[in-house]
Amino acid sequence: MSDLEALQKNVRRLQSRAGNAKMALHDLAEDLPVNWTEIKAVAEKTFDAFAELHAAKTELAAWERSQ
Repeated sequence: MSDLEALQKNVRRLQSRAGNAKMALHDLAEDLPVNWTEIKAVAEKTFDAFAELHAAKTELAAWERSQ
């Protein structure tokens, strides 16, 4: 597997994880005030997932520009 393919695979994996985290946050918000104590943990998990995705996309873009 080339570097490009590995970076693309990682971005796809992180996009899936970020999408799942987004849906978990959305579902939690829809059910409020039930499980309100979970807001911070779910929001942090979602934030972390999107931060990782952003970093991976930035790395992929930098690699593509260097080629």
